[in-house]
Amino acid sequence: MKKIIVLLTLLVCSLSAIGADMSNGADNFYSSDDLTVQKVNFKNQYQMNVAGNLFIPKKLNGKTRNPAIVVGHPMGAVKEQSANLYATKMAERGFVTLSLDLSFWGESEGRPRNAVSPDIYAEDFSAAVDFLSAQPFVDKERIGAIGICGSGSFVISAAKIDPRMKAIATVSMYDMGGVNRNGLKHSQTLEQRRAIIAQATQQRNVEFAGGETLYTSGTVHQLDDNTHPIQREFYDFYRTPRGEFTPSGSSRDLTTHPTLTSNVKFMNFYPLNDIETISPHPMLFIAGADAHSREFSEQAYKLAGQPKELVIIPGAGHVDLYDRVNLIPFDKLTTFFQSALK
Repeated sequence: MKKIIVLLTLLVCSLSAIGADMSNGADNFYSSDDLTVQKVNFKNQYQMNVAGNLFIPKKLNGKTRNPAIVVGHPMGAVKEQSANLYATKMAERGFVTLSLDLSFWGESEGRPRNAVSPDIYAEDFSAAVDFLSAQPFVDKERIGAIGICGSGSFVISAAKIDPRMKAIATVSMYDMGGVNRNGLKHSQTLEQRRAIIAQATQQRNVEFAGGETLYTSGTVHQLDDNTHPIQREFYDFYRTPRGEFTPSGSSRDLTTHPTLTSNVKFMNFYPLNDIETISPHPMLFIAGADAHSREFSEQAYKLAGQPKELVIIPGAGHVDLYDRVNLIPFDKLTTFFQSALK
């Protein structure tokens, strides 16, 4: 069995968990009879197959061209976790939507599995725009994108060089570069950063020589009395029936865990640099008032050009906005995209 290595003390765990918290309308696997859902595949610029789900309202006028939205899943997740829910809810509101698996994850291509490549992740969003633009019922001038958690930083990275994305919304955004370099609230020291890099580079030598692949971070598999509250929050989604999903070809042991040697590539990822160049395309940042990741949405909002809006959801944490439909502001997302993609 391939081994998962843990870098942060907050990831240490040993006991099994309690059941899923299904409050506030948690409904990750929601589906709708009002939509047609098609599995699709398309090539990114690196000729890798990207897998997605295309959601089409049954009442859609196929003889006209309609607005569309690409939806990206949280980092370490797959489209069946949060992205499909958002795509379904927005399709119910009249948009053509496309959830996608980022390369190296889920049903998309890429080896090794669970590899980190921020550039390719961003490319996948552009490839999704390529695909949607080619559909006869989609208006290629009215395509937007939603990035959830880590995908919030990937879609920003993509939109800076792909103005075909006419409007960008992020939800519970993680700056995957900033958090890997600095930790939450800049709690990681330079010495700790160097130790992480050294461990990853030493592991490259091991794997080049044929040694086993190691994995890092992600969500713990068991809880004990010392499990960090942030890990408990992620556990309740990723390790219980609330949101747990293991894609074909993977295993529960590996879900959410990127490879150790590739995860350091986030150290060179600066998605918020030049974010103001996305203007004049509008940006909407949504974060929970109680979210440990709130700092990233606030920083992105501060740096972004106009028009922009920051929406803080009272009583919501980071993971709450993955699937709790009583907290997710779908009405706000609808009016934002209706206005931006009119």
